[in-house]
Order: sequence, then structure tokens, then C-alpha cells
Amino acid sequence: MHTGDYVVHANYGIGLFKGIERIKAAGTERDYIKLEYADEESIFVPIEQVNMVQRYIGNENSTPKLDKIGSKSWNARKARAQQKAQEIAEKLIDLYSKRQSSRGFSFPKDTEWQAAFEAAFPYEDTADQYSATEEIKADMERPVPMDRLVCGDVGYGKTEIAMRAAFKAVMGGKQVAFLAPTTILSEQHYENAVERFKNFPVKIAQLSRFISPADQKKTLSLLAEGQIDILIGTHRILQKDVIYKDLGLLIIDEEQRFGVKDKEKLKVMKNNVDCLAMSATPIPRTLHMSLLKIRDISLLATPPQNRQAIETSVEAYSEEKIAAAIRNEVSRGGQVFFLHNRVESLEETRIKLQHIVPEMLIETAHGQMDVEELDDIFRRFKMGGFHVLVATTIIENGIDIPNVNTIIIDRADMYGVSQLYQLRGRVGRSDRKAYAYLFYPEHKALSEDAMKRLQVIGDFTELGSGFKIAMKDMEIRGAGDLLGRDQSGDSIHAVGFEMYLYLVNSAIQKLSDSDWMAPEEVMLELEYSGYIPDTYISDDQTKMEMYKKISAVKKDEELEAISEELNDRFGPVPAEVSSLLNLAGIRIICTKLSISSLIERKQIATVEFSKVAKVNVDKLLGMIKSDPSSISLDPQHPNRLMLKTKSIDLNTKCEFISSKLGQLV
Repeated sequence: MHTGDYVVHANYGIGLFKGIERIKAAGTERDYIKLEYADEESIFVPIEQVNMVQRYIGNENSTPKLDKIGSKSWNARKARAQQKAQEIAEKLIDLYSKRQSSRGFSFPKDTEWQAAFEAAFPYEDTADQYSATEEIKADMERPVPMDRLVCGDVGYGKTEIAMRAAFKAVMGGKQVAFLAPTTILSEQHYENAVERFKNFPVKIAQLSRFISPADQKKTLSLLAEGQIDILIGTHRILQKDVIYKDLGLLIIDEEQRFGVKDKEKLKVMKNNVDCLAMSATPIPRTLHMSLLKIRDISLLATPPQNRQAIETSVEAYSEEKIAAAIRNEVSRGGQVFFLHNRVESLEETRIKLQHIVPEMLIETAHGQMDVEELDDIFRRFKMGGFHVLVATTIIENGIDIPNVNTIIIDRADMYGVSQLYQLRGRVGRSDRKAYAYLFYPEHKALSEDAMKRLQVIGDFTELGSGFKIAMKDMEIRGAGDLLGRDQSGDSIHAVGFEMYLYLVNSAIQKLSDSDWMAPEEVMLELEYSGYIPDTYISDDQTKMEMYKKISAVKKDEELEAISEELNDRFGPVPAEVSSLLNLAGIRIICTKLSISSLIERKQIATVEFSKVAKVNVDKLLGMIKSDPSSISLDPQHPNRLMLKTKSIDLNTKCEFISSKLGQLV
């Protein structure tokens, strides 16, 4: 969260984040989040209430209006959004129950063949790869049709996971359809599958425009007879003449690349068939469905061994820098992608490059080329026949050439975040250092969104950023539609995506469980000094991230994990930060005991239990009896407990409160 970003406060509505300010008062020193509202009015939110503040994610190219403090507008919009969330929740539950009640095929448990197939994988599994494989196999063994998204960066092992699922399906006596968005990617998947399955009795075929009509006819005949186990292809495999004898698994690579008509056909195919989708950067709508648990999701965030982050430069167009980048790559025996996404000026760009680096061999490629010609260019490039390929976004999916470790993107300001990330992923697929150069016009003012997109790509250079990039893309582009064109857009714009997601989730839980009650936020007000010193974390954005993590803690193990993360990332935890962690520990105990508020005034902490408190009365009375000088019940309010805190040092105070309340858990 940067200063000037739009945010949403659960009680006050849409405002502007104005940074973190440290305030001293009554002998204590704490950090507060400054938010600005309409008419330049400001509020200061204590950092222990940071979970009340969320980043505003609305619609692309649309600036939200700031709320007025105290006006009824925010509550009215929130109520309308709540109503819409309720409607969406009902539809989602209906969708989910239909999916759960539809009968799929329950695949048998793993055989020795499955173990042998997985052992034949020449690399060691990452932890994420292993867990994703186990999740998918468990899904396949259930009688409910699987609908899982595997999200992971290029080269993180998505294809291998798909191969294992395909093998399990074939061992269960079913056929597999493997759908890819481009002919080149389809052919690549086919070659990989043939190599991967070569020692096993699995019959594989492909359908694409590279295959002659006669061979296609033969493949279709064998498929209908059940002679083909795995069919790999483009949207050609969705046509009416493609008839499977017994389809059991549908694998879709980069699902977001398919058009509306193809997606309608996929919906029909997915009815009673297990479905596994793969993506490096899922589109916002797909992401929503996963975040709302309509779709299951497996994340591959662990990079393979020896993989290095791609060094990314975002700068104004410069012929000198382009020449240097090409020469540097070629001098170490590598090759270069030069991305220029306008077919009509592709040849002109090639000539310009030839002038800049005359010693290089340069060719062009675009989607309007003849199939054979395009295939020939990619094959020659893969064999090292020339140095630079000037191409359109045809290279976005599926060009796997490990020797290409520099990509230059012309007019990078014209692309979406996910697309830039996908394009950058064309390099850095081996253990060699890779470089990405994103150029924007030298003397042209960029829109705010274009600058944000380039900044995101520049910021997220670490390995495994695909999911984070997709989330950022959702922030910039807006949340989009959830179940249709007009189902949720207005509501999301009115309250922001995070608030909307919270409302939908709450509605789903309420509808799914008649005993469900909205979790009550603990009102925690202790007299203490606690903050993250600038000497420990200087960056406001990182500081905000850590405050958010600490305030969101719900379990003891989560608190332990954050303590370890702070130690690992920033060094030994200073006393001020230790205070915040202790406070989070008290909040956990309060939640366990259904304590609605713990407010300290003049060294007396008043503990108020909610009406349905989970407290053992005998334990409570025994505790008061054992230490009457420190603990007593409020005579006016029997649901309130009074603790004499005595110490002004928060850590000692927290230990005292924790030890007393801990006796009641």
C-alpha cells in the first residue's frame, strides 16, 4: 500500500491512505494509520485495528469518490452490496451443490505403475509439486468431478503434474483430452508427452493444423474406438466430430486464452468429467472463483533448483541499450526474443534492428504466416540458426527454447500485467541468468494504469510471483464479473473487491451453516508503547504488510510463524515489536474465550465476555478466589472481569493478562 492509494475502512468507507504516523500520548508511543476522507477530513486508525483497513480494488480507469465521515452513504452502499453478495452466495451454493451432487468417476488408488511413472521423473519434486500431485490424485479418487486450478510460474512443474494426472486416468481405464491454446504449444506438449510416456503402454495422438486431414481422420476413428488414451491438441479437439469412447479427464493449459465459444463447449465437456486447469497468471474471474472456493486451487510457489530470477529493466526506448542487450546475450552464446506486436511494421522493425546490430542474423514470426513457414522458423531458431527473432505475442504461450535468455519488449506500456509476466517467462527457463528489457516510448506521457503495470512487473522479479502478479492485475484492471456480465461489477465498485469478497464469504458461511455467527472483533485497548521502529523496517509499504499480518493472526501457530518471519527477514525482534506480538497473543486468547472487549484504564483491564462466552464458571470463580487482590468481578456487570495490571511495561502486563485468561481456556 503506497501513500495516496485508495483504501476502504469497514466503518467509514472509501478514503485515501496518507501513511503511518507515530503519536505520543499519556506516556505511550504508538503508530497510527492516517486516512483522509472528503473535505480533507482525517482519521487516525490504531495499528491494532489495521485489519479494518483494506486496499480499494474497483473498476479499471474509474476513480472512486471519497466518503464523508459520518455520512449515511457508505452504510447504504455496504447494505446494497451485502444484498447483492447474498444473491451471489445463493447462486454459488447452488452451483457448488450441483457440482457436489453430480456423479463423476471415482478413479482407483495408485498402482505400482503410477509409482514407477512418477519415479521416472528425472528431477526432484519441489514440496509444492508433491502436495499439488497428492491433492489432484485425492480429487480424482472421489466420485465428485474434479475442478482444480494449478497456478505456478513457467517451468515450475505444472506439465509434470498434468502428466501424472493423465497417467492415473489412463490406468483407471479412461481417456484424456489435453487442450492447449496454440498449435506450437500443443505440439510441444505432444513431444513432451511422447518422451515422458515412452516406457509405458500409453497411446498418444495429437490434433492440430499441423496434422494432415487424412491423419486427422485416422486419429478420430481410433479415438472413438478407444485405441487412443491421450489426445493432445488445440480447440480442434472441441469440435463435434471428435468423439471419445470414454473420456475421464480434461486438462486445459492457459484456460484464459480460449474464446467464449470454446469456453461454452468446455462447460458441456466438464459436466461429469474431472477437469484440471493450469495457468501461470490466472485472470481475475478465475482467481475469484478460486478465492471463493468455487474452484479448488493448488499453488506452485517453490522454484526448481538452480533457477534464477529474471533481471528486469523498465526504461525509455533506447537503440544503444537494445544493441548492448543483444550483443551481451549473443556474446555468451545465447539468443534473443524481440517483441513487437504490430504485424504491419514487423519487417520495418527487423530492418531497423539489422541497422543497429548489422552483425546479427534476424528473422520475423507472426500469426498470419503460413503454418509450414512458421513451424520452419521456430525449428531453425531452436536449432540456433539465427540470433534474434522479431515476433508478435505469438511467442506468449509455449515457445520453450532454453537458449533464449534475453527478451526485449517494445511498447511494453501497451500490455496487461499478466501478459507482460507471461512474455517475460519465455526466458530464464534454464539455470542461466536471464534478462528482460521493457521499453516504453521516450517522449510520451504514459497513463497512470500503464505506469502501474510496468511498476508491478519491475517490482515482482523474484521467482514464483505469478499468483501475486495475478492479484496485482486484479487491483489494476478491477475485479471483473463473477458469474456473468452484470452480476457483481457495480457492487464491487461501490465497496471495493476485498470488502465485497468478505461479504460474499460471510453470506456463503451463513447459508451453509445454520449455527454460524459472524466472528466478533475483539475490542482491544491497552495502555502500551508498541510500533515497528524505522530502524527495524524503514519502508512504509513493508511495515504496513507486517502490521496487517500481525493483526490478522487467529492461531498460536500463525503468531509463531510471523515471529520467525520477522526474525528471518529483519533480524532480532526489538521490544516495541515484541509488544505487538504479545498483544496478538492476547487477542487469540480473547477469541478462544469469546471476549468482546478488553479495555485498560488507569492500570485496570476490564474484560467483557460476550453473551455466549465459552467460559467454565467453576474455573473463573476458582481463579478469583486464588488471587482476589488482582482479579474481581464487576458488581454492576456480572459479565465483566476486572484485572489489576499494575505494570506499565506491556510485555510484563501481557504475561500477567495471558496467564490469568489462559487459565480459563
